[in-house]
Amino acid sequence: MKREKSEKLFIEAQKVIPGGVNSPVRAFKSVNMPPVFIERGKGAKIYDVDGNVYTDYICSWGPLILGHASPIYYQGIQEALEKGCSYGAPTAIEVEMAKMITEAYPSMEQVRMVNSGTEATMSALRLARGFTGRDKIIKFEGCYHGHGDALLVKSGSGTLTFGVPTSAGVPQGTAKDTLVAVYNDLESVKALFAENQGEIAAVIVEPVAGNMGVVPPDMAFMKGLRELTQNEGALLIFDEVITGFRLAYGGAQEVMGITPDLTTLGKIIGGGMPVGAYGGRRDIMACIAPLGGVYQAGTLSGNPIAMKMGLNTLTYLKEHPQVYTDLETKAIMLEEGFKENIKKTGTKAQMVRFKGMTCFFFTDAPIIGYDAVMTADTAAYADYFRSMLDAGNLLPPAQFEGIFLSTEHTEADLLKTIADHYQALKNMK
Repeated sequence: MKREKSEKLFIEAQKVIPGGVNSPVRAFKSVNMPPVFIERGKGAKIYDVDGNVYTDYICSWGPLILGHASPIYYQGIQEALEKGCSYGAPTAIEVEMAKMITEAYPSMEQVRMVNSGTEATMSALRLARGFTGRDKIIKFEGCYHGHGDALLVKSGSGTLTFGVPTSAGVPQGTAKDTLVAVYNDLESVKALFAENQGEIAAVIVEPVAGNMGVVPPDMAFMKGLRELTQNEGALLIFDEVITGFRLAYGGAQEVMGITPDLTTLGKIIGGGMPVGAYGGRRDIMACIAPLGGVYQAGTLSGNPIAMKMGLNTLTYLKEHPQVYTDLETKAIMLEEGFKENIKKTGTKAQMVRFKGMTCFFFTDAPIIGYDAVMTADTAAYADYFRSMLDAGNLLPPAQFEGIFLSTEHTEADLLKTIADHYQALKNMK
């Protein structure tokens, strides 16, 4: 495929945007090629500026559960735009959105809207500290919770891709209160609590790790976190920015039957618009200004256009629960097809799946946590990615990202991708 326009745009972009991109993984650096610049998307397809068409397995990193440019997202949007797109004052649609989220997530008795997943996790942690009067938090190696200072310690996603376990510019005093445990290893968490008795405000976790690739949770580990935090007087925060309204209408906590104290959301609740939210028990949320002393604000929080697109999406998902069965069926189809290709070609790789979330790793180590993920062959993935892209499949441009599916991916799309996957693996031999 020719990508001359993309290459020219990237040259121009680098003159005015750091690295030529507004988010690091978009640079395609880990797959050793210039990024593809997108012109438009429709359904499961995405079109670049050179006219190339791809089946999209990124889906804007999760929000587009109904595919690109779905008319469902846009119902009533023209009317909403004509009324104005920002007021800096309360609106009825914010109340409607809050009701819908709290009904879907019983653990979220109250919810505060923000503008991104990063903002949601930063705010939830500040709230946890304010509520408990404690300073320290526990996160997990390889889990990514946005780019807040306290969370860029052994984080995942782009920081794994670029080999940066801790970002420059994070004050040492901030990082010292972030304790790092091992995902799926409850004993590592118990040890941190023992060493920091009465000092830990919260444990924040991706219930299904989705930023070091997809790492399925050990259910005993997840239930153990709930019991341990309760016993230690710390809060349990589920970061469901990825899993929220994607694994199930009630997210990972519905699937697992675990009730966290606080939950963060994003992505799908905006229907493709910038959005985030955090919420939890009423007594905890009462600590937020203007009721309490934990300050958090945002001029564009609860933006009416984002709320309208999000409500359109959530309403459709609520009325069509079969979406989740459909997504899992498609994920199983990819999983089985990829596994058969691995077997046929004798490739040192594996396909991992939890419900509708999947990831293809170039390693044969059991994917149970960060150490196993870090055995993956990123150079092999780069070769594989370019081969799949040339065959018309836009996969995550980094080994440490999951595959996202939508209602618009057809059986024909998946069968072609499976066939392309086989050819890519065969050509690598």
